[in-house]
Amino acid sequence: VQLQASGGGLVQAEGSLRLSCAASGGTFSAYSMGWFRQAPGKEREFVAAIGRSGGSTYYATSVKGRFTISRDNAKNTGYLQMNSLKPEDAAVYYCAAGTRFYSTISGAYDYWGQGTQVTVSS
Repeated sequence: VQLQASGGGLVQAEGSLRLSCAASGGTFSAYSMGWFRQAPGKEREFVAAIGRSGGSTYYATSVKGRFTISRDNAKNTGYLQMNSLKPEDAAVYYCAAGTRFYSTISGAYDYWGQGTQVTVSS
């Protein structure tokens, strides 16, 4: 399956962005999905994950209550709604898909999108 992340950009602190992850070449509903991010000089970190049907979600503590992960299997697309953005949220955001149960571990995912840059100005 191929993943295409989009929706990044420059936003002021406390602003919002919605990232999208469009999937093609596979049955999207067969995959759990995750979002990860990587800031310059830092390791890639888990942000959020969602199960195949969308009924189960999990968030990193740093984004809980501000970010919402969702998916629309009919549209083969996943989303990450990001509200109350902080400068420390700035990073390249990656979406990932995997056949295993949704996970916080990047190695559990089989497919990755190319990343979309999120910049937050203070």
